[in-house]
Amino acid sequence: MFTTAIKDYNATSAQPFAPRVVLFDMDGVLYDSMPNHAKAWQRAMKEYGMHFTAEDSYATEGARGVETVTRYAKMQLDKDLTEEEAEHIYQTKAAYFHTMETPKIFDGVVDLMRKIRESGLRIGVVTGSGQRALIQRLLNDFDEFLTIEQVTTAFDVKRGKPNPEPYLTGLRKAGNFAPWEGIVVENAPLGVRAGVAAKCFTIAVNSGPLPDTALLDEGAHTLFPSIRVLADNWEQLMAQL
Repeated sequence: MFTTAIKDYNATSAQPFAPRVVLFDMDGVLYDSMPNHAKAWQRAMKEYGMHFTAEDSYATEGARGVETVTRYAKMQLDKDLTEEEAEHIYQTKAAYFHTMETPKIFDGVVDLMRKIRESGLRIGVVTGSGQRALIQRLLNDFDEFLTIEQVTTAFDVKRGKPNPEPYLTGLRKAGNFAPWEGIVVENAPLGVRAGVAAKCFTIAVNSGPLPDTALLDEGAHTLFPSIRVLADNWEQLMAQL
C-alpha cells in the first residue's frame, strides 16, 4: 500500500521521504464537522443572495472563509466585496455554525495521534478556519498533543489552501521542518492540492460525499476511507521507512 506511494513521492521530491511531523487538517479530518459547516454556509450565502450547495462546501473547504465569500460574490453577483464585507458574511456563517450541535471527534483520531507520538514524530494542525472558538476547542480536546504554536490558522497566512503557504507555515511552526519531513492528512480537494504543492507526502481521507477521484486527481499519494483505517495501518507506513 505505502511502498508504491513512497516510491512515487520520492521520484518528485528534492530529498527522500523522511517524516518527522504529521500535519492534520481540522474539519473533516479531526472532527465530523463538515455537515454542520455545509448547512451554515448554505444558510448564510442564501441570506446574501448567493447559491451555495453542500457539495460547494466540501469543494471549497480549506480556503480562508473570506476568500470563499469573495469568490462566490464575484462569480454570482458580479460584485467585488471589500475585506470587511466578506468578513461580515463569513461571521454570519460562523454564527449559524455555533448554533448547531457540537461535532464529534472522528473515531481513530486519538489512537492515531498516540501512535504518531510513539513513532517519534511531532503533530501539527493546519486549518483554514478563522473561528477562534473552534481553535480553542481544538486546543482543549487535543491538549495532550498540541499547543497553539503547533496550530496554523487563517490568521497565520495571507493565502489559504490550495496555495501551499498554509502547509509551509505549518512545517515552520511545528519545528522548521522541510517538506520531505512532513506528512499531510487531508479530506478536501483544495487541501490535498495545497499539501502536494508544499511538496509534502499527502494522505487523503475521504470522510465526505465527494468521489475518491476528487482527491486522487489533486495528487494525493494514497487514500483511506477513514481516519480509523489510517490509524489501523500506521505501523505499515512506519515499517517502510
